[in-house]
Amino acid sequence: MTTAKICGLSTPATLDAAIRHGASHVGFVFFPASPRHVTFDKAAELAARVPGHVAKVGVLVDPEDEMLEQAIASAALDVLQLHKVTPARAAAIRARFGIELWVAVAVRTRGDLDGAHAFVGVADRILYDAKTPDPAALPGGMGLRFDWDLLDGFRHTLRWALSGGLDPANVAEAIRRTGAELVDVSSGVESEPGTKDDARIAAFLKAVAAL
Repeated sequence: MTTAKICGLSTPATLDAAIRHGASHVGFVFFPASPRHVTFDKAAELAARVPGHVAKVGVLVDPEDEMLEQAIASAALDVLQLHKVTPARAAAIRARFGIELWVAVAVRTRGDLDGAHAFVGVADRILYDAKTPDPAALPGGMGLRFDWDLLDGFRHTLRWALSGGLDPANVAEAIRRTGAELVDVSSGVESEPGTKDDARIAAFLKAVAAL
């Protein structure tokens, strides 16, 4: 059974919609450059609404330890999702904080997938996301999709999730095509950048549950 994470939640109403319609994970973005960024106070408010069977994921970009400490404490995080980190840095974070760790690998070519192997023994899960065209741009949440055919025959050495350009219309195809055990969506359930849409969240999760 494929599960789903709704990422970049920032309001009680959309968080409640994600939980009500069956999300296994909810994501809070701690990255000021993102339109989905939440403050520590807002994250604490939202996290208090999340029941125990739904995992709380903190999304951070090359974070310092102080940022990690505050994010974990404010939202009582179950998972850290890290973007733009080296294997050595990820290993140091895992050793210090000791909670479940996901690492995003940006994908444009088949060779990019091989970057996942460096995180064996470090990450609990790899999140395959589309590589953004501008290295200085946001690392995710831009509605970009990579070629799912790149995953054909790829030897996964870690548990993994699929992200990048997913939406209610294509998520079923994505799961059938790749065999993803977890799918992650942000912009695909928004009416505009940073604004989640209850109906789109419901449609996305319904499409996942129907498989």
